Amino acid sequence: MSELGTASVAALRQYLRAAHARGIHTTALLQEAGLTPDLVASDDGRVDGEQLQTFLHLLSEHSQNPILGLETGDFVQPGSYSVLGYITMSCATLGEAIARIAPFEKLVGDMGVTRLEEGSDTVSLVWQCAFNDPVVRPHLVDNVFASWIRFARWLADDDSASPTEVHLQRSEPETKWIAAYAERWSCPVSFGARDNRVVLAKDLLKAPLRQPDPLLRKTLEAHAHQQLAILDTDTALTTRVKHSIQQQLMQGITRQDMIASHLGMTSRTLQRKLSQEGVSYQSLLDAVRQAMAEDLLENSELAIPDIGERLGYSETASFHRKFKSVTGLTPGVYRSKKRDGIA
Repeated sequence: MSELGTASVAALRQYLRAAHARGIHTTALLQEAGLTPDLVASDDGRVDGEQLQTFLHLLSEHSQNPILGLETGDFVQPGSYSVLGYITMSCATLGEAIARIAPFEKLVGDMGVTRLEEGSDTVSLVWQCAFNDPVVRPHLVDNVFASWIRFARWLADDDSASPTEVHLQRSEPETKWIAAYAERWSCPVSFGARDNRVVLAKDLLKAPLRQPDPLLRKTLEAHAHQQLAILDTDTALTTRVKHSIQQQLMQGITRQDMIASHLGMTSRTLQRKLSQEGVSYQSLLDAVRQAMAEDLLENSELAIPDIGERLGYSETASFHRKFKSVTGLTPGVYRSKKRDGIA
């Protein structure tokens, strides 16, 4: 995996929708960035961060639009945030939704890190961009903030909900473009700032959302934890393979040929590429199973035999043996210790 990590295909698609709406053909740009059609078409794929940054650089140069990032925020959808988008949709208040950003934003991508800063009457979302291309950085920050604000208004069913102020590190654009920020955000915008932050009045955090569902949120968060467990330090290929394995396991399937087909290659090619990276399909399957097993034992009420079945074990005893060989504990003891705060 590159130093810029990975991003979900859903995040890339937001830019593609914006480009297509403006008549920009992206096929050649994607190809030049090394992004293949099968990856872009996948529902659960991950894009290499370096490739995404290259594509955004090419898109910026091609469009010659100094507020490209700001305008792409108009095309945000719940799916743009991967499972995080659906988690926030099930929250009860805007503040509850905002609190979910930092723990789960890695699912959207490694483009940056969010932290919350609390003042007496305000809360600030400070975003540190990880991308280093000076052309891409301001567009990416603009996109993140524009998307946040637009999505928050949709969640709260209130188009008038606005930040108190927005601070941007980017240099001030030409005067004719500044109005576009005020038009979308309806608040003062400072350029050349110390950091990138959206400042919100605390009262706004109490805004109720349109479709709270605490049970669904709990289920989605358990799924999100499973996905996070897979995204540790993998290469782009191993991340994609692990994601595909996880999707199969959720259906009780563990077939290498189906994984290879999903990734647009033969089983032999997949084996060769994984071997070049010093891993095997079986080792990735074992890693995904173990991560999912630990997460389900900690964060779900599923019975242990049901967990074993979900993870593709033909017998509960096989699940017990494999789990104990890794942790030194049976699944039942592991669950008990975790819930007692010991393990």
